[in-house]
Amino acid sequence: MTSALQPATTTEAVKRPGRWLALSVLVLAVLLVAVDATVLGLATPYISEDLRPTGNQLLWIGDVYSFVIAGLLVSMGSLGDRIGRKRILLVGATAFGAVSVLNAYATSPEMMIAARALLGVAGATLMPATLALIRNLFHDPRERSLAVGIWGATASAGTAVGPIAGGFLLEHFWWGSVFLINLPVMAVLVLVGIKLLPESRNPEPGPWDLPSVLLSLVGMIGVVYAVKEAASHGLAWEPLAVGLLGLAALYAFVRRQLTLPAPLLDMRLFAHRGFSGAVLADLLTILGLSGLVFFLSQYLQLVQGRRPFEAGLAELPAAVGAVAAGLVAGRVARRLSVRTVVSGGLAAVGLALASLAFLDQSTGYPVLGAALLVVGVGAGFSFTVTADVILGSVPKDQAGAASAVSETAYELGAALGIALLGSIVTGVYRGFPAPVGTPAEAHESLGSATEVAATLPPHTGETLLNAARQSFVDGLAMAAGAGAAVLLAASVAAWFMLKNQKLENA
Repeated sequence: MTSALQPATTTEAVKRPGRWLALSVLVLAVLLVAVDATVLGLATPYISEDLRPTGNQLLWIGDVYSFVIAGLLVSMGSLGDRIGRKRILLVGATAFGAVSVLNAYATSPEMMIAARALLGVAGATLMPATLALIRNLFHDPRERSLAVGIWGATASAGTAVGPIAGGFLLEHFWWGSVFLINLPVMAVLVLVGIKLLPESRNPEPGPWDLPSVLLSLVGMIGVVYAVKEAASHGLAWEPLAVGLLGLAALYAFVRRQLTLPAPLLDMRLFAHRGFSGAVLADLLTILGLSGLVFFLSQYLQLVQGRRPFEAGLAELPAAVGAVAAGLVAGRVARRLSVRTVVSGGLAAVGLALASLAFLDQSTGYPVLGAALLVVGVGAGFSFTVTADVILGSVPKDQAGAASAVSETAYELGAALGIALLGSIVTGVYRGFPAPVGTPAEAHESLGSATEVAATLPPHTGETLLNAARQSFVDGLAMAAGAGAAVLLAASVAAWFMLKNQKLENA
């Protein structure tokens, strides 16, 4: 297999004019996805009040997007390699905007879950296409490192813009407005992208193998569903059967890729230790972070009593740290080493999460803000360098499929993190001692308990609310401790798997 780690040819070394303007369009797509992922956490208390989902439905609303997108990323990345990355990006962005309207006007938990699933289908086209286009726009390795850093910094900026813009909207409009902010971004992306983005595709793509698509989808969704159900309700025959079906489908998918002349995903990519190590680092990092991030907005609003806009501002240090680290990560990794930067970044995130294991209801913001800043810096270094390693480890014709593997690890980690760490929070929360006669729905979620408390006599409601908040914080602290353990394990794994790995030089 020809590797992009080999010196660039004269043709590849030519710098495409307008590449930085084209990058500005790609980062709009990243911003679209990042904003959508972060505003949901702020809107969750309002969705709980309006749609009244059960605790399990609330988890589904949070993670079904990740389930679907994880199942389709490889297929969509490969499809982009075949039909054109520009084409699939623009079609996906249009669909993303349209489905956002369906999310905004959902009238039941079931409709909301279905709308989030459809958003996952559209979202699966965006992220692999953006990274693949960067791989084909920037042939100079140092320029590509900077472009990947800007790409990652924009994603981090989106995590800041999302809560702040979402907080403002939630204070002035209904919760559905947080999804409608996708529409102007999508419109600019499509209109400008038509003019600025160059088309790129694999010159010898082979057919898009539909059986492989179905096996990938069934396998990913089956495995993640089984983990989620087992974490929420313990082992039972139904999730076990679905999980085994998913594993069988993934096994069949791998076997099929090894026999196809033009596979959906070239499994030989995983023989490259740097590629495999970067993918594993991404998966474990997001697994350790996502469950905590999902519940942090609820902590800031429902436990500490912050308004949505204030809660969004409180999460800003993480984004600031990630943006700053992402822009210099490539340079630092060349001066030190890839494994030092990735492993050190993951260790920093793990230690910051460990400090959050001591959260209580009255934890001051300086402690929380400092921890979030360290989380942002560590994640910014790690994610930017691993994305660069993944892109530099494959031929540019396979950039879509390789980017999709990276994003699959990200989304799978998010789904598993919300399922596993979120289930820790939910499991601990449900056991709180409530006053006699408290409706059962108060044990479903902290948002439900807040609503129930408002209908009870003042003293009884205050007692209920204090017990519910304390139990929620206990669960959040336990999840932070579990997330810290995962991040520190990822740091050790990255140290060994990324040994001797280097970023390309011009």
